[in-house]
Amino acid sequence: MVLTFDDGPHPLGTPAILAELERSGAHAIFFVSGEQVERHPNIVRDVVASGHELGLHGYRHQTRRQWTRRLFVDDTRRSIDALGVATGSVPRLYRPPHGVFSVAGLREVPRLGLEPLLWSTWGRDWEARATASSITRRATAGIEARDVILLHDADHYGAPGSWRRTVAALPGILEALDGAGLTTQRWVEREGDSGASAWPPR
Repeated sequence: MVLTFDDGPHPLGTPAILAELERSGAHAIFFVSGEQVERHPNIVRDVVASGHELGLHGYRHQTRRQWTRRLFVDDTRRSIDALGVATGSVPRLYRPPHGVFSVAGLREVPRLGLEPLLWSTWGRDWEARATASSITRRATAGIEARDVILLHDADHYGAPGSWRRTVAALPGILEALDGAGLTTQRWVEREGDSGASAWPPR
């Protein structure tokens, strides 16, 4: 089971999520936006220092459905560069904002040395009407070992303060996973997997 967070780093949300993960010994993948990495390089370095993995969420948080190949490549390279400057690391995973690729973009991801990863379940934690209980319920309903959970550690592109509800929901989510005998892990490509994800969004 893979736990993921999008849209960070965030000066308040990301440290709060990191603290909850440390308390439980859980591992996560943080899909970071290049423009936020440049604003908060110390926070993204803390993610790495805490033993979590970084993935790319593009430089700009815009839907890529109509993007040309050149626009996609330029944005992705810019985000790779931002992450390299901040952490010296080279990411291996990519998730587009809103989970949307153009055909050209999907073709370019492996050419840029990246692997696309979407999700199979989410907490809809970016919504203003979300609560800790609704996030927990949505994120863990019918959870299985091969699931990828999507949450957010930032409110840059969602409802203001939404990260607070995600932080409040996280202990319940991790408790539910533990009760189901599931542990968080790194993404490992399975034999025969292909496309944007072995586990597409529901």
